Amino acid sequence: MNFWFFTRLVSVTVAALLIVAAWQSFPLVSGILLGRFAEPRTVAPRGDLAASEESAIAIFENARDSVVFITTEKRMVDPWTRSVYDVPSGSGSGFVWDGFGHAVTNNHVIAGASRAIVRLADGRGFPARLVGRAPEHDLAVLHIGIGAGRPAPISVGTIKDLRVGQNVFAIGNPFGLDWTMTTGIVSALNRELPGDGDLPIRGLIQTDAAINPGNSGGPLLDSAGRLLGVNTAIFSPSGGSAGIGFAVPVDTVNRVVPQLIARGRYAPPRLGIRFDPQVDAALARNGTPGVLVLAIDPEGVHLAPPPAHDIHCENTGNIGSNKKNAGLTGIFGKATIQAFRVIAFAIRSISPTDLKIA
Repeated sequence: MNFWFFTRLVSVTVAALLIVAAWQSFPLVSGILLGRFAEPRTVAPRGDLAASEESAIAIFENARDSVVFITTEKRMVDPWTRSVYDVPSGSGSGFVWDGFGHAVTNNHVIAGASRAIVRLADGRGFPARLVGRAPEHDLAVLHIGIGAGRPAPISVGTIKDLRVGQNVFAIGNPFGLDWTMTTGIVSALNRELPGDGDLPIRGLIQTDAAINPGNSGGPLLDSAGRLLGVNTAIFSPSGGSAGIGFAVPVDTVNRVVPQLIARGRYAPPRLGIRFDPQVDAALARNGTPGVLVLAIDPEGVHLAPPPAHDIHCENTGNIGSNKKNAGLTGIFGKATIQAFRVIAFAIRSISPTDLKIA
């Protein structure tokens, strides 16, 4: 009885093993038998690209060579040997500004760095020299000695006619993934973020184009391939893209960068007057708008006062309510880069105690 049971058990086990072996070898056997009939599948025709695809491709190909990859190093001192050495400290993006080797990036990309290397799309790398920076706008200008084969600068646009909903394209090096393009729309205009010091960065463009660490300093382009802004910041609890990115508007860039190149620093336009916020508050309580001028900047050149309609101020409300929201934009029809010192003398012919600006 035991012998019979043992024989049956062995037979069943062997049969099971044979079945399992056959099942596992079936794909191999069938592949060998049918291999002579296996061929690559036919590629289906794609057809023409959509017009939006053609446009996006053209924007990237036209701007790619003008975008640069910036890596920075920080100088360290060994506490034991006192030897000095450089260690990698970060990376970011930038873009060629003109035909003289100037490149624009964010100030925070190069802040604290002892050395910066700018790499072009063709693989060439150059040590960069800091020309100037404007922390209040998070902008900086570098100079690189490219020589021959200098990339063309990106065409400059404007935000004066920019509207929410327009398509935008961001090119940069997120997380070190060089020359990456993302797309989106203008989500909002005139956003404000805390800046360097006590003044905020104003007039920012908000976009849902994916912007991540490493995109900072790269260009934000419109559908014509023109520069709209410099990608600067993201709002994200996780540190990655959450669809809320911000760019310094091109009009600000086009005002600040020429000063950085010419003078190495940015001198923001000032009204050239001094006033007391407490006095202004008292005036406001009495229904008197504006500010009471206590003193006038003595520097500048003597000019006859212009007509009132030739002095233009850009503000988001009464100057007396928030002096940080006031900025001189023009006088005598000239841009503030030439005229910001003149305003004090335009005011001189009026008694300081009588002057109100609103």
